Amino acid sequence: MDNRYVIREIMRIKTGEKQNMEDKIAREEPVTIYLNDTELVTLMCTPEKIDYMAVGFLFSEGFLERKADIKDIRVDEEKGLVFVETYNDTSPLVEKLYGSRTITTGCGKGTTFFTAWDALRSKPVEKKGFKVKASYLIYLMKTLQEKAEIFQETGGVHSAALFDLQESMYFAEDVGRHNALDKIVGMCMWQELDIKDKILVSSGRISSEIMLKAAKLQVPVVVSRAAPTAMGLDIASEMSITMVGFARGKRLNIYTGPERIINDAVEVVD
Repeated sequence: MDNRYVIREIMRIKTGEKQNMEDKIAREEPVTIYLNDTELVTLMCTPEKIDYMAVGFLFSEGFLERKADIKDIRVDEEKGLVFVETYNDTSPLVEKLYGSRTITTGCGKGTTFFTAWDALRSKPVEKKGFKVKASYLIYLMKTLQEKAEIFQETGGVHSAALFDLQESMYFAEDVGRHNALDKIVGMCMWQELDIKDKILVSSGRISSEIMLKAAKLQVPVVVSRAAPTAMGLDIASEMSITMVGFARGKRLNIYTGPERIINDAVEVVD
């Protein structure tokens, strides 16, 4: 059986008739990240690509700067543990930040150690050069939905993907939209990918913690079929990231950075 979901007996009522049946339910499991033998955080997640999720989380939260910082990664899938060992001493940072977690607007209990404005320590994304057609963003959103196998089976997860102008680069699903994005960030970091011409596509709301991760990644365009929040929009504006929301059907809204979007007959609101 696929370990990304479980089978449960349910009762369905349709047009007034009851039916006992089996349904596929998205799996949610705790995964604890240890950093240099110190327990750092436990994330509730879909138990796949948890090594990448751990790397992405540590990068997004400032514990890692590059792949070369990592000395070793060990995963105990049965117990839901990821052990990350680094070359640098992280204990002062862990001690400083451990008591300053923020519960975010992520699905379930998203966790971040920083305030939203810490993202602004990163340099703004380069504005020149990269442009993308509005119709291609609509196509990418459709592609994301087609790739979302767990969602199609359960309806209970979010998805995220990184695209270039030709094809999908990386894809992940998770019960938490922040976890799905951390998996993408982890894959990008592990592959030491150049992000300057990439597009981040997400199924979920573009809130502050999503834009925090996008700002750290330095991705120029973030697209979602859902809405942004005001703080997410502020971060996108300050970091010169193009934010696109409600990308569905034949329309999309451009909230920041419209200079990167080419209007080619798709209904665009900016």
